[in-house]
Amino acid sequence: MTANNPTVTAFNPDSTVPQPAGLLEALIARVEAEINELQFPHFSKDDSLNLGLLLVELGKSRKLPIAIDITKGDQVLFHVALDGATPDNEHWVRAKQRTAARYEIPSLLVGLRGRLHGGRIEDHGWFDESTYAPHGGCFPVYVAGVGAVATVTVSGLPQQQDHDLVVEALREILESMQPG
Repeated sequence: MTANNPTVTAFNPDSTVPQPAGLLEALIARVEAEINELQFPHFSKDDSLNLGLLLVELGKSRKLPIAIDITKGDQVLFHVALDGATPDNEHWVRAKQRTAARYEIPSLLVGLRGRLHGGRIEDHGWFDESTYAPHGGCFPVYVAGVGAVATVTVSGLPQQQDHDLVVEALREILESMQPG
């Protein structure tokens, strides 16, 4: 690497340039580990409110222009747009939410797995981009022994940052549920 090139440490899902071998697989492994880690003992409407309010607190304290959504089946449990969020974020929230609900894995993981053998899942004719978005920001809420019971979505940042914000909040809420 030359002095002008920053050190590449992780796969960038928004990059259009080739990236070093192994970075995609490492990010996939990281997201799969997050799925295994973030298994809740339960997830009630009160839990969804606490998660939504935590995301609002994180977003406001960091001045993030995000929309936040928590959905269970067809029922919206929590939804808000913070200052700076746009109507386009609403489209992205719904498309990422549909993707995570359809595949029962984080929307980021759908897009990453689609790249494993080159290309993107969006390049396949059967993938409807008007309905789905395989971009980071939506993570299913998994209840241990049950599976995915809801989704939590953030839109407004680059997709990796959307994903990481959701994971940060899920970790904090899960930790607050631990006896102690």
